[in-house]
Amino acid sequence: MATARDLMTPGAECVGENETLVDAARKMRDLDVGALPICGEDNRLKGVLTDRDIVVRCLAEGGDPATARAGEFGQGKPVTIGADDSLEEALRTMSEHQVRRLPVIDGHELVGMLAQADVAREASAEDTGDTVQEISEK
Repeated sequence: MATARDLMTPGAECVGENETLVDAARKMRDLDVGALPICGEDNRLKGVLTDRDIVVRCLAEGGDPATARAGEFGQGKPVTIGADDSLEEALRTMSEHQVRRLPVIDGHELVGMLAQADVAREASAEDTGDTVQEISEK
């Protein structure tokens, strides 16, 4: 049975909680990703920042991405999955929390990111379709 560790993109890079959104956007561009985990000074996961957060929650609200800090955009406790959790657990977690990306944690260490596309390659078409539908409901 496939685990999150088997499916994830390893070596996820964080944006520091005190880095600006401009820095985060450049990192997203350079890594060709749409989301970055936000890590604190203590190297613990504080949240996830998406390109949509930058546009909708900062720019559209008149914020300045050159001064806004990534840590201001990590809302609540981040939804994560354990590295040894199953594909089924990943699908359930994504559906329940309506998220397309999950930071993968081993103990307290961030070891990768698991995206909807990663699980779609392994899951059945029916399970993938159900998960996409549940994630997209709002």
